Amino acid sequence: MSQMLDKAKNFMAEKLTTIEKPEASIDNVDFKRVSRESVEYLAKLSVKNPYGHSLPVCEISYTLKSGGRVIGSGKMADPGDLKASDTTLMDVPVKVPHNVLVSLAKDIGADRDIDYELELGLTIDLPVIGNFTIPLSTKGEIKLPSISDIF
Repeated sequence: MSQMLDKAKNFMAEKLTTIEKPEASIDNVDFKRVSRESVEYLAKLSVKNPYGHSLPVCEISYTLKSGGRVIGSGKMADPGDLKASDTTLMDVPVKVPHNVLVSLAKDIGADRDIDYELELGLTIDLPVIGNFTIPLSTKGEIKLPSISDIF
């Protein structure tokens, strides 16, 4: 009896590893706006859904780092669904408090940019499998807003 259960487990594990899964990429991270509390950046994602039906996205979590320090983190609950057999573009607002930017003054320097690393977790509800998180990360430079960007 235990041999039959082991065979069934192995069969299911083999089938689950060959199932096509959604793929995602971070296309861009750019300045969005300045508020009283923070500077907001916008991460643009492309998510390809290989299935013939839409998939719900449970949440998108993010961590923005600069110089090895976390300067912003958060979650975006229930951002929508992935279109069936298509690529869905998603916008993820990333907020950085002003006091954190002040502490990064030496990295900012004369060129008014922050070297960053953005880590995202895109959690999708896959039928049969359950919640599946696609980890994403990118590195680059974010320009700080100038006075003309604010007004």
